[in-house]
Amino acid sequence: MNIQVVPEHKLSSVAPLKQCNVEKKEVELILVKDQNGVQYTSTSIVPSPTNHVGPPGSSGGDERETWGKKMDFLLSVIGFAVDLANVWRFPFLCYKNGGGAFLIPYILFLLIAGMPLFYMELALGQYNREGAATVWKICPVFKGVGYTVILIAFYVGFYYNVIIAWSIHYLFASMTNELPWLHCGNPWNTPNCTVPQPMNGSFLDNRTSYAKNKNTPAAEYYERGVLHLHESRGIGDLGPPRWELSLCLVAVVFILYFSLWKGVKSSGKVVYITATMPYIVLFVLLIRGITLPGAMDGIRAYLHIDLKMLNNPKVWIDAATQIFYSLGAGFGVLIAFASYNKFDNNCYRDALLTSTINCVTSFVSGFAIFSVLGYMAQKHGVRIEDVATEGPGLVFIIYPEAISTLPGSTFWAIVFFIMLLTLGIDSSMGGMEAVITGLADDFKILKKHRKLFTFATAFGTFLFALLCITNGGIYVLTLLDSYAAGTSILFGVLIEAIGVSWFYGVDRFSEDIERMMGFKPGLYWRLCWKFVSPTFLLVVVIASIVTSTGLTLDDYVFPPWSNVVGWGVALSSMMFVPVYAVYKFFSMPGTFKERIAYCVTPEHEHHLVKEGNIRQFTLKHWLAI
Repeated sequence: MNIQVVPEHKLSSVAPLKQCNVEKKEVELILVKDQNGVQYTSTSIVPSPTNHVGPPGSSGGDERETWGKKMDFLLSVIGFAVDLANVWRFPFLCYKNGGGAFLIPYILFLLIAGMPLFYMELALGQYNREGAATVWKICPVFKGVGYTVILIAFYVGFYYNVIIAWSIHYLFASMTNELPWLHCGNPWNTPNCTVPQPMNGSFLDNRTSYAKNKNTPAAEYYERGVLHLHESRGIGDLGPPRWELSLCLVAVVFILYFSLWKGVKSSGKVVYITATMPYIVLFVLLIRGITLPGAMDGIRAYLHIDLKMLNNPKVWIDAATQIFYSLGAGFGVLIAFASYNKFDNNCYRDALLTSTINCVTSFVSGFAIFSVLGYMAQKHGVRIEDVATEGPGLVFIIYPEAISTLPGSTFWAIVFFIMLLTLGIDSSMGGMEAVITGLADDFKILKKHRKLFTFATAFGTFLFALLCITNGGIYVLTLLDSYAAGTSILFGVLIEAIGVSWFYGVDRFSEDIERMMGFKPGLYWRLCWKFVSPTFLLVVVIASIVTSTGLTLDDYVFPPWSNVVGWGVALSSMMFVPVYAVYKFFSMPGTFKERIAYCVTPEHEHHLVKEGNIRQFTLKHWLAI
């Protein structure tokens, strides 16, 4: 590439070059930087008619699809990051871990690890314009981690789509004058079913909180009417798929396919509904919630500050894992989405904006949740801690029960489950896009037949998800939720952070960002990428392994073989990292040293290996920041 310094007054004489033909190719003039009155430009010959702007080694002849509008990208990222966990996990974690005090480690980890990793993935995808696997042309030995995160995203689709299917089931069940979980006496209810009344704690024994009570109409509807859990003795006794949930799952797959089949041109329009609807509904539910009796008690419980909780290491572990999973780094989704950006898009601003919106959403959703929990506690004469819970128990039992007691309960139920549906669907779209983009960029035949490949991916998740909608499907879902994207995704992002920051080099990565946006990341970001984020991830990986215990679901204890299966699922994705590294080493030509050099040198610089000019073999490379 030729670099020319062109005085401003002469720029007009240079500009017409863009119209010239040189051996049926265009000369492209790219404005790189304007500083102190001098404009630096670079000229590159690109195949007509494509005007390609991108990293070294990328092909100008294969023009990459881009988002129709900047807002398509932002809403897609927000829609992916803001998911069900923002509603059903963060508020309870905050309440359980010291209320407002929990925000101290949460915000700290957001600043030193969450945002830097988020920014890194957006910049990595945007600069290289590749999916999670082929982006590792910057350091070929790490390509295995790309396959790791793609497989994890595929695994998550198995059970995440099932939760969306539950939401659809509840949505249709809500379209009635009387909600089916309001009273006992239905075919699925047991003789022990009891409609809750103000009880001053007499309904509960010392061991059972209201949230764990299995004999309310709402609890029996969820476990017996929807899941048919009573027909299974455990994970070894699954039974056939439930036909009602199968139809709901078909609807989910149908929505996903037609949202993704045309790439970002179609998915970028769907998110205008799926990413904005949860905010509209959350606002409506918040306004309704704070007007309920007892709401202020719930909100006070949510925000109470107990600084002594910060002495508990588990609080810090919870904050670290929550910020990581909440932002969604490591699933290959951010890389895939950013790869469809324009080359000069300001992904730094995007990273700050979208990660902040995600965390604020988590915090605000707590008010909508705990205002209703406060109402529930007052209505039944119990403490907040007796009704506070997380996960499916919150959104499919406690919250629907509260809604059923309100005037206009049908409307509120429909609104709530529309929120759950839209929260889930765009997160699932992101995961599937990571799989499709990651593999299509690696295998060009898949890109050529994108619609067919999208259908095959969606249908594949449907087939595996059938295991999760059997009578014992909740056990399979719990196992996958614990192992498929637990330690394995943390491990994947740790390797990714090391690969980018140490082997590719923070200094070179910073230069890539400067080439895109015209400015280098500050010292803060570079230190986080090189030292803080990898250390953070290493600690969280170790903590997740050390604190790992045998699986349980309420009173059910999973058999030992199921934990072995779970670790097998986790290792099936993690093994791609060492296996691919060994494969890459032996597939490279030359001596032992040259093979190592080829493995860690960006593909477009492989010619330097023969010249003996290997950057990674110098101390300067490893010390650079």
